[in-house]
Amino acid sequence: MTDSLTSSQALPGRRERNKQRVRNHLYASAIKLITVKGYEHTSVDEIAEEADVARGTFFNHFQRKEDLITMWGARRRVRLKHGLETTEADPPECLQSMLERCVDVLCEINEEERDVTRAMLMAWVKAGRPLQEEPFASEIFANMIGLAQKRGEIPEGVDSLRVGLLLRDAYLGTLYRWSQDQDGERDLRTELNAVCAITLHGIKPRSQERCPAQ
Repeated sequence: MTDSLTSSQALPGRRERNKQRVRNHLYASAIKLITVKGYEHTSVDEIAEEADVARGTFFNHFQRKEDLITMWGARRRVRLKHGLETTEADPPECLQSMLERCVDVLCEINEEERDVTRAMLMAWVKAGRPLQEEPFASEIFANMIGLAQKRGEIPEGVDSLRVGLLLRDAYLGTLYRWSQDQDGERDLRTELNAVCAITLHGIKPRSQERCPAQ
């Protein structure tokens, strides 16, 4: 081994650091305005003015305003992945515990900045991102189902990818309703844990194998 860093490990140079600093500053300025005014009512000119840079500087870092939505989603995915990695239990948990831990991380991400979530989630939906983007959360859920299958908790015949998509869709629907709850009557953690419980245990009694005769 050598003490020197390989090219893939090398720290970014000053120019790259400055570029990233300006990009982050523009993003923070945009989020501040969007949270107050909404995505559609926030212009690139206003973002540049808030960041105290020229309008052209914005387009040096973002090809279009919609790229802010992309950056918002990417940052949330990094936080989710990191949160799950840092809270991973040893020995491995049962499926219910894994789902509860995932819910905890998701709630932390959303509850820390509820107003931002409300504004950006609306922009994300209107931009068609739920249909365009890879279903990142569903892959995480599917991996949990797969681990549970290996331990014999879940029958092998269960399609883990379909269950992952089901949980992802339920999460997004729950998140949307929670973000629009102006009175704060919905508790996100309670709602998400209830969705997971229904998915795990089903809604039919075990003894009821067939639909009752009409």
